[in-house]
Amino acid sequence: MGIFTRFRDIISSNINAMLDKAEDPEKLISLMIQEMEDTLVEIKASCAAAMAASKRTQRQMEEAGSRSRNWEQKASLAVSKGRDDLAREALIEKRRYADRACSFERELQKMSALIQQYQEDIKQLEEKLRGAREKQRLLVQRHVHALKKRRAQEEIRRMDSTGAILKFEEFENRIERMEAEADLVNFARKPALEAKFEELLVDDEIETELQTLKSSLRKEGHERTV
Repeated sequence: MGIFTRFRDIISSNINAMLDKAEDPEKLISLMIQEMEDTLVEIKASCAAAMAASKRTQRQMEEAGSRSRNWEQKASLAVSKGRDDLAREALIEKRRYADRACSFERELQKMSALIQQYQEDIKQLEEKLRGAREKQRLLVQRHVHALKKRRAQEEIRRMDSTGAILKFEEFENRIERMEAEADLVNFARKPALEAKFEELLVDDEIETELQTLKSSLRKEGHERTV
C-alpha cells in the first residue's frame, strides 16, 4: 500500500466508529496510532526530500538563467565585432540554456505544489494523531477504572464467600453481650452507702406498715369492748 493511499485511508477513517465495532479497542487504537506514526515519518521524509530537490532545481534554474544571459552578452559582443557567425552560435547556446531554465522553472512549480501538499498532509495527520492519542488516553483511563471496580467487586464477593462479614457481625454481637454483662455486674454492685440508705427506707416503710397494723388492731379491739 502506497504512502498516499495509507494517508487517505487514515484521514478518511472514523476512529469512533471503528472503536465501537472492535473486540479489543485498546489494541486497535494502538495499531492505528502506530500506523499513523509510521505514515507521518514517511510523509515528513518525502517532504524533506522534495524540499532538497526543490533547492537543487532552484540552483539549476538560476545557473541556466545565468548562462543564458552570459551567452546573450557574448552574442552582442560578436555582433559588435562584426562576427555574425559567432553571434549565431552564441544565440543558439543562449536559447538552449533559456529552455533549460524554463524547464527547471516548471519543475520547480510542480515541486512547490507537492511540498505544499506534503505540509498540509502532515498537518492533517498530526491533528488526527493527536485525536487518536487522546482516545487512547481515555481508553486506558477507562480500563484502569474498570479494573479497579472489578477488583473491588471481587474483594466484596470474596469477603461474602469467606464469611468475613458474618464473622465481623458475630464479633460485634459478642462485644455487645460483654457490655450488657458488665452493666448487670455494675447494677448488682451498687455503692455501699446507697445500699444502706435504701435499707433505711425499707425499714421505715416496714415500721410504718407495722404501726398501721397495730393501730388497726387496737381500733378493732376497742370496738368489740364497747
